[in-house]
Amino acid sequence: MLKNHKYTIAFVGWMMFVTFLSLASFSDTDTADIDIPNLDKVVHFSFYFGAAFLAVLFIKEITNGTIELRKAVFLAAIGAIIYGIIIEVLQYSFTADRHGDILDALANSVGAIFGSLAVKSLFSSERWLKWKN
Repeated sequence: MLKNHKYTIAFVGWMMFVTFLSLASFSDTDTADIDIPNLDKVVHFSFYFGAAFLAVLFIKEITNGTIELRKAVFLAAIGAIIYGIIIEVLQYSFTADRHGDILDALANSVGAIFGSLAVKSLFSSERWLKWKN
């Protein structure tokens, strides 16, 4: 039974992971001082790249493949973008030591767009780049 829902499990698990890390407080943790410029934007991009990528597979799985890939890509991208904005608003409104940031929302959105397009590129018969000999 679980084997038939592997993308659903992966997607829900990933979203729980992203939600927890986005809303949990890490102010009391003793982390190493890693100073990589814009590392948090890379993390935001990666989280939402993965979310949108898995969302496309999840949508295809729950519709038994009846939904067009283009529509699944669109729904996944829009859903991940909206979710990323909601998380930033929640950080701003309801957490004591987390702050919503428009640039984080932008990184989330760009990651969601690239993640959904990556699935389209992998599973579409269309080729975006054509190599000439």
